[in-house]
Amino acid sequence: MASDPNPLLRQVAGLDTQTAIERLDLANPTKIAEVLAALPPARANTILSAMNEDLRARVMEAAPPGTDWSDALRFPEGSVGRLIEDPPAVFRSGTSVATAIDILRETVRQRMVTYLFVVDSANRLIGVVAFRELLYAERSQPLDTVMLRNPFFLRPTMTLVDAMREVVTRHFPVYPVCEEDGTLVGQVRGQILFEQQAFEISAQAGAMVGVEKEERLATPLMRAFKFRHPWLQINLVTVFITAAVVGIFQDTVDKIVVLAMFLPVLGGQTGNLGCQALAVLLRGMTLGELKPGRIMALMAKEATLGLMNGLVTGALAGIAIFIVASREPGSESPLFLGLITMVAMAFSCVVAGLSGTAIPLILKKLGADPATASSIFLTTITDVVSMGSFLAMVTYFLM
Repeated sequence: MASDPNPLLRQVAGLDTQTAIERLDLANPTKIAEVLAALPPARANTILSAMNEDLRARVMEAAPPGTDWSDALRFPEGSVGRLIEDPPAVFRSGTSVATAIDILRETVRQRMVTYLFVVDSANRLIGVVAFRELLYAERSQPLDTVMLRNPFFLRPTMTLVDAMREVVTRHFPVYPVCEEDGTLVGQVRGQILFEQQAFEISAQAGAMVGVEKEERLATPLMRAFKFRHPWLQINLVTVFITAAVVGIFQDTVDKIVVLAMFLPVLGGQTGNLGCQALAVLLRGMTLGELKPGRIMALMAKEATLGLMNGLVTGALAGIAIFIVASREPGSESPLFLGLITMVAMAFSCVVAGLSGTAIPLILKKLGADPATASSIFLTTITDVVSMGSFLAMVTYFLM
């Protein structure tokens, strides 16, 4: 059986950033640079940015030919700039086809060339030439005569969501990346762009329940514990808050025992409805569908959906508690208890719909990832409101 040609690369690809750095720290800078150059640009830049300055400088100095991470590290995480790489074929305006072909003979042995970028004297992008066009052009022709002028380009400060919205109908294999004034800073491959966005979306499900985006299947036990445990502590506090609300109405529960059976029903139903609203909003934010002017209309829609669903499920839950309470000896006002259940369910579902919409918006306003532990906060609100309102109404009207 053939040995793995690069076992370090396979290890690093499946590890969280800090563990990957610890593994790489055992290798020399040249080996580290080779491994990072083989990783997707966003992943390599994330690892580099987390390294100490001394190691990062030595690794960047040992980068393979044609690899330059310095530009990408200037831009924030989650931006197009973190995905850029040096374009292999950049030519000054006026360069002949023959000259370009001669230069590219050596380039194509080391890197894949899809497009030639033509720039002016100030390094501003003025045109793009598809590699295949060189086959049909006269050798004496300048590239300017066969290039596509005013080409589409991405900006390095664009978020991945904005970039995906721009390229979704274009499907080019490579996109030039330029500053606002057209200055060429690099290129980004369409495959890398879509892969990174897919990774961001896949990380949302874990983030909602407090799993760090960095955690992988191969993350060591203790580091996984450090990633997850803080959010479990927060969740424990929120559970105590819910328990405290129920404890306030302990006398009511002791006198009407059937209430204890239906408290989980209320909490589970409203929590699920809130998570539906949350999932739809996060999907809209990820796809760039959420516009500032539509927030109030969206919240009104989710509140109305919550009311409609709450009335239907509340009516069924009310019938159920009526039947159960009617069979309990000494039970008073089972019909009124059923009505209270329906009202409490409807009210709680309205709050759940509003909370599922508001929580990620608030987290984003505070500068946090909208998905981060949103499910934990949402569950607390829905449990407190549903159980608290239900027990409060029973206490006020029936006790």
